Amino acid sequence: MTADTQRHSGPVRAETEEALRLLRAAGQTVAVAESLTGGLVAAEITAVSGASRAFRGSVTAYATELKHRILGVDATLLDRNGAVDARVAAQMAEGVRRLLGADWGLATTGVAGPEPQDGKAVGTVFVAVAGSVAARRPGPPDSADLPDEGLSGPVTERTLALRLNGDRAEIRTESVRSVLALLREELVRNARAQDTEQNGGT
Repeated sequence: MTADTQRHSGPVRAETEEALRLLRAAGQTVAVAESLTGGLVAAEITAVSGASRAFRGSVTAYATELKHRILGVDATLLDRNGAVDARVAAQMAEGVRRLLGADWGLATTGVAGPEPQDGKAVGTVFVAVAGSVAARRPGPPDSADLPDEGLSGPVTERTLALRLNGDRAEIRTESVRSVLALLREELVRNARAQDTEQNGGT
């Protein structure tokens, strides 16, 4: 492990542990679709003890055609804009959420380098979260209900465009931290909205 990786690992782990805590508290699950991070988000999540209570699984769709064939990303969108695109990230997140029956889906797509891709500069990254905002009972999910989890009710989506500096490893590490931070922020927002609704809008 390099000094740079060590420097970034603390913030990444903190985001991961907090996101998993919030998921478990809500009795919700997450799935991940990865491109430039190549499985690092899933590896970070599963490095935390107890992750199995909230983590459904992941798809590493590194090849562009797999983003369409497996995750359902619009083929015309991919042909027109390439794989490094905000709408592609959003569709990847929603696609993996539905594919793996999770309440929340995460996605990463971008250019880690060393060369530009599809006219996009190194460090251009998009991370996305898609989630069901329907209230769920606290506690672990009922295994009999898992295939249908998160597939009904309102859905929220949020995408961030990042312009990252550093080498390939640093860009990938920051992409992992950013998508997990985005999940944490949406979980907090969702919990506050549910609290407001349950308290009669006060």
